[in-house]
Amino acid sequence: MIKIRSLRKKYKNLVAVRDLNLDIAEGDLFGFIGPNGAGKTTTIKILATLLQPDGGSAWVDGHSVKTSGHRVRQSIGYMPDFFGIYDEMTVTEYLSFFGAAYGIKPNARRVIIDDVLELTDLAEKRDALIQNLSRGMQQRLGLARVLVHDPQVLLLDEPASGLDPRARIEMKALLQELQNMGKTILISSHILTELAQLCNKIGIIEKGELIYSGTIEEVVTQMQGGRRIQVSVRGDMESAHRVLLELGITSIEQTNGYLSAEVSFKLDLADISTALFKAGLPVTRLHEEELQLEDVFMSVTEGGVQ
Repeated sequence: MIKIRSLRKKYKNLVAVRDLNLDIAEGDLFGFIGPNGAGKTTTIKILATLLQPDGGSAWVDGHSVKTSGHRVRQSIGYMPDFFGIYDEMTVTEYLSFFGAAYGIKPNARRVIIDDVLELTDLAEKRDALIQNLSRGMQQRLGLARVLVHDPQVLLLDEPASGLDPRARIEMKALLQELQNMGKTILISSHILTELAQLCNKIGIIEKGELIYSGTIEEVVTQMQGGRRIQVSVRGDMESAHRVLLELGITSIEQTNGYLSAEVSFKLDLADISTALFKAGLPVTRLHEEELQLEDVFMSVTEGGVQ
């Protein structure tokens, strides 16, 4: 649904996006992660046809951002970090204004507005002035606005920015519902734990370059080349250490009464348990250490800005 090839964008002497290649499939909820100044917003603005690339190209729903901007804009809903709102409008007036901008006829517009207000849990606020809405409600209204013309692709730049914990949870539930409806969603965020729970795929970008992309499990595999396990046995831990070495396991450390070791993804945990049992060392603990998305991010990025 989104295809990016050798994308490049430069501001004077600053290369904001450097030969970026990325594929996002239909129905993906893709988390775009990177430090401030990494190139996330520039990439999203190019996809939204707000910026022209200096090199390479990108396609949204099969349409080129360089040559078919109008068709791209019909296919996307773009929500920037800070979007324009009209304080003295009511919620309904605001959505009706944008519905008219998309050429939706009045009768159809009323039905669509009812639907998006229900979806975003703003139905009770339809007659409220926008200036009286909380930050969380204004963010939901921003999402309602990009849904008015029923786009297949959503480009959301920091949609949970500035929200309190409850509002972030509500936003997360809404995004999951939109994915279940078949929308393809590209979301940039610094709230890494929520992206880990929310997205089925992620991409990590730094200094304009895509460092890793894929499922969280694939990213961990690319980063580690293996995974870490914890092992403890009923018996001599030194003997257990030797058994692990015989299996080709390296980087073994003993701490707090158990062994921690790096293990190839090709080696099954059942094989380890069987080898220890045959050596007369019944296993009392054997499990894989869970690597958090924050660990991945901190390991593969330097935190530098351009």
